[in-house]
Amino acid sequence: MAKNIMIQGTMSNAGKSLLAAGLCRVFRQDGYRVAPFKSQNMALNSFITEAGGEMGRAQVVQAEAAGVKPDVRMNPILLKPTTDMGSQVIVNGVVQGNMDAMAYYRRKRDFFPAVQPAYRSLAEEYDVIVIEGAGSPAEINLKREDIVNMGLAKLVDAPVLLVGDIDRGGVFAQLYGTIALLEAEERERIKGVIVNKFRGDRAILEPGLEELRRLCGVPVAGVMPYLHVDIDDEDSLSERLARNGAQKLVDLAVIRLPRISNFTDFAPFERYENVSVRYVDRPQELKQPDMILLPGTKSTIADLYWLRESGLEAAVHRASAAGVPVVGVCGGYQMLGRTLSDPEGVEAAAGKTVAGLGLLEMDTVFCAEKVQAQVRGTFGRVEGPLSALSGLAYEGYEIHMGRGGKLPALVGRGNVYGTYIHGVFDADGVADAVLEALCRKKGADPAQLGAFDAAAYKERQYDLLAQSVRENLDMELVYRAMDKKV
Repeated sequence: MAKNIMIQGTMSNAGKSLLAAGLCRVFRQDGYRVAPFKSQNMALNSFITEAGGEMGRAQVVQAEAAGVKPDVRMNPILLKPTTDMGSQVIVNGVVQGNMDAMAYYRRKRDFFPAVQPAYRSLAEEYDVIVIEGAGSPAEINLKREDIVNMGLAKLVDAPVLLVGDIDRGGVFAQLYGTIALLEAEERERIKGVIVNKFRGDRAILEPGLEELRRLCGVPVAGVMPYLHVDIDDEDSLSERLARNGAQKLVDLAVIRLPRISNFTDFAPFERYENVSVRYVDRPQELKQPDMILLPGTKSTIADLYWLRESGLEAAVHRASAAGVPVVGVCGGYQMLGRTLSDPEGVEAAAGKTVAGLGLLEMDTVFCAEKVQAQVRGTFGRVEGPLSALSGLAYEGYEIHMGRGGKLPALVGRGNVYGTYIHGVFDADGVADAVLEALCRKKGADPAQLGAFDAAAYKERQYDLLAQSVRENLDMELVYRAMDKKV
């Protein structure tokens, strides 16, 4: 049976996911077979495995860091918010339906059986399991049905490292307050606390760290710096969504939909020095981009209404008429069509049909059964400004409730394009071809973009993350905790 270590946080977005990925990489470098695990994840950024199951993107990143294939067992329960009060519930990679928060809470115990078998089967195949909690273990209103923090730690007998976010302020109160709200048995599971996202001289922290040790009776396992590694983020809490800075040689504007999902589709473009990727949610922010990107969304019809009401629909129409390439992915692709119909009430009131932007000759019908599959192939003939994509190989995954008939991988009409394929720009040569085409369109030299090896770059980022973990975390303490010696 595998050893384990669990990362819990004082709050959401404390940096648990990235730290877990770093530990996955460290253990892999140390010669162990490693798998990540998060019993329940809430995120709009998801992935489809080779077997066709859906799981959270964070555990995919952690699996990549560990050098193993993503597996739905690593994230047996995934909640994808559809509204402020409800989520689509996915268990072992398969959709179970939509539930509001209270309905899910009442049925939570029904999903417990998915968690333990998933963990046990991974523990039989791997040497080390790096477990990530969710939110905070001190959510005392939720403890009775907990399967993600201390409830899970007890179930699988995992030692815990508690992470606090100093960048938000009040890190000592975060850590001390969290521990104070735990029961005695739970406090005993915490083998170290970690101050995360620190900027500055650690010596300034030492008096506070010493007092924290005294108050909590728990060692400080490390002070992790604010990391500048380029690794996919969990969801829309990502800092990249706040980027709306200067326009560079090639300027891409991503429409920041309220329920944006899988925004990491555009990460390949961000890795070029002379390319700006700006996230905009107001017409005046659009400016004069070289390309407009409409991302995926968990609530296509609701976000289409927002696009219309915000004035961005009209702005996209004006840009398209002026010759600016417009590309929609998944939900963004559906919005670009003529109509969106929901006869079964999958997203909206049953029988509802709304007009799309009308820039592509496509009609979408939402169905209860989700399409989820990995795909690969070769682009057919592509017309217009992105014709350089013709004949290039692509790969990625589809994950959508809508149908639009038999469609090619990339649908085009003039300077407007759409695809259902998430990750399509990650394939070798695809992002290059798009950016080079945009350069030629504006008379710029593509050589100014710079060469880029996406696969090698990603591996370097994981190695940099692991290096930082080794330098700033007490790995001897971590190994002793895993061996039940502290």
